[in-house]
Amino acid sequence: MKPICMRQLLIYVALISAMLTASAIEPHETDSRERLTVSLVTAAPGKEVYQLEGHSALRLRKEVADTSAHAGWRPLYDVAVNWGVFDFESPNFLFRFVKGETDYMALAYPFSLFLEEYRHEGRRVTEQRLNLTDSEKLRLEELVAENLRLENRTYRYNYVKDNCATRPLAIVEAAMGHSITLDPAAGNGAYLPGGKGAPRTFRKDMTDYHRNYPWYQFGIDMALGSGIDYEITPRERTFAPVYLERELQRATRTMPDGSRQPVVTENTILVEGAEEGAQLGATPWLLTPFAISLCLLILTVAVSVSDWKRKRLSRWLDTLLYGMFFLCGCVLTFLIFVSVHEATSPNWLYLWLNPLCVIPAAGVWIKRWKHAVYWYQICNFAALIVLLAGHIFLGQALNAAFPLLILCDLTRSATQIYVCRQQLKTQRDNNR
Repeated sequence: MKPICMRQLLIYVALISAMLTASAIEPHETDSRERLTVSLVTAAPGKEVYQLEGHSALRLRKEVADTSAHAGWRPLYDVAVNWGVFDFESPNFLFRFVKGETDYMALAYPFSLFLEEYRHEGRRVTEQRLNLTDSEKLRLEELVAENLRLENRTYRYNYVKDNCATRPLAIVEAAMGHSITLDPAAGNGAYLPGGKGAPRTFRKDMTDYHRNYPWYQFGIDMALGSGIDYEITPRERTFAPVYLERELQRATRTMPDGSRQPVVTENTILVEGAEEGAQLGATPWLLTPFAISLCLLILTVAVSVSDWKRKRLSRWLDTLLYGMFFLCGCVLTFLIFVSVHEATSPNWLYLWLNPLCVIPAAGVWIKRWKHAVYWYQICNFAALIVLLAGHIFLGQALNAAFPLLILCDLTRSATQIYVCRQQLKTQRDNNR
């Protein structure tokens, strides 16, 4: 969630944290004059790239008995506890985000303010009331209050292992004192990726959630290595809020008396909207990475055929192609060797995209670099064959556009080897 107003939220969280803390330190005996309801609230995906898996938060609503003539329940507080708040305006946000030092915050603020944002965006919001005992609710209230303290509320965000969905689930299970039993078949809804029994990985799930944003997935597939390509469990799949919602709907828990009961007691739609959310429409096929790469491959093959016949290089194409690969290689160098993102290394694309691509990009213009270009391309050609033939054994899935771009590289690599060899041979003959 992008904060509506960070200052306003911080004021809210200070006031609500004080309220929750005061409530949590009261004796834990059941008080018939108070009742606390705990729910998981899930927003459908939005149009921004950080909203494509939806969003999760806890709703804590406490009421007290009204002792006046009009008997009933009076609300004490109704708040959203949100672990998905970040501040674009914090110092060096973009640099720290790329480096993997992204800090998110847990904030609590009026639930009406939380709900209004999604109503304004036209995103469906559902509430799942959780089956907790009175003592578990009080324990959860205490855990939330502790988490909201100034010294505790900031945490190091991890896209798939520590985020706005994994945190609420963890705190609910901590309050229960045991883990929830998730049903592997719970997430097979129309919107969710993967069929029953289909092996899933983080990358496969991301690809399905990002299906209307192919360039975003293209960037993820380039930046993240084989660390997101292992088969994951249904619990690991709950990194996506929309999947967590579906899992909880059929999940069970062990009650204090040993019986098994559903985790969710009631499911309510708070804001109407499409299940798939408010994402942008699908990218036209001709503008997808695959289509652009296919056009580039056709151009590369056509130019290379001409170069073989002329025994001369079209240097503009090599500079364009390898200059692009060089820039991508610099990004990968930062991600692999500087970033603390755990999934950026190992990244076998480094065999293809690395700073050494500057040699063919610039070397075609410098006569003294002719030998360097020649030997670089021999090594490069071998590395590309290994990457294409062995990527399955290397454990890293490739974006659909990558083989086409690698074929562009292979085509130009073979062309440069051939032309350089012919030119070096001519040069030797002339020196005799």
